[in-house]
Amino acid sequence: MGRTGVKMPNFCLNRIRPHVRVRSPPVQTQNDAKTDQKNENSGDVIKPVKPIGRKIMIVIDSSMEAKGALQWALTHTVQSHDMVILLHVTKPSNPAGESTSKKIAPKVSEFLESLKNMCQQKRPEVNIEVAVAEGKEKGPTIVEEVKKQGVAMLVLGQRKQSVTWRLLMTWAGNRAGGGGGVVEYCIQNSSCMAIGVRRKSKKIGGYLITTKRHKDFWLLA
Repeated sequence: MGRTGVKMPNFCLNRIRPHVRVRSPPVQTQNDAKTDQKNENSGDVIKPVKPIGRKIMIVIDSSMEAKGALQWALTHTVQSHDMVILLHVTKPSNPAGESTSKKIAPKVSEFLESLKNMCQQKRPEVNIEVAVAEGKEKGPTIVEEVKKQGVAMLVLGQRKQSVTWRLLMTWAGNRAGGGGGVVEYCIQNSSCMAIGVRRKSKKIGGYLITTKRHKDFWLLA
C-alpha cells in the first residue's frame, strides 16, 4: 500500500511585500504631546524636548555594494535627528600590524570627503561624520568600532556570492566555529543591530536584507 503524502499549497515568498522598514529601537522623546501646554502647578510653559537621535554606522569603500548600502540607509532608515558615521577600514601601515597615527592617504581622504558631501546634499538635516579605522582583519575592526562609538545600527554592503563560495564558507565555519565573510561576522558579533544590504536586480528592483533573524529578505523599494 503506497504512502499518501499531503500536498502543500503553492506560494512564492518573493510575492510577499512587507510594509515595515527596518529600523533600530525607537527614538526616545520627551513631552512630544505637551508642547506649549502650561503646567497646572507652576504655570510654566513646557518647552519641546529635542529627540535623542541614534548613531548609525555605514561601512564604506569604493565597491558598488557599499554605495548601494549607503543609498539604502539614507533613504530607508536614517531619520532627521540621527548621526551617520561613515566608517572606512584600512590595513595597518606598518609591518607589525599595529595602528598608527599617520595621516590618511590623499586619495582616500578625497574619496571620503566626496561621499560625505553627497550624503549632506541628499540629507542636509542629518549630521554626517567620517571615521577611519586600521586593522588586519576587517570584521573584528568594524565590531570594535561599533562598540567604541556606541552605535545603534550597523549597515554593510553585501555582494552576491557563488554557491561554491557559500559552501566553502559554511565548511570553514563548521571547522573553525565561525566564517562566512565580513558581513556575516559583523551580523553575528556586533553589539547592535547589523544589516547586510544587497540590491536584488535592476529588472526586479528592491533590496535583499540579511540580519540575525532574516537571510536575504526581499524588501521592495
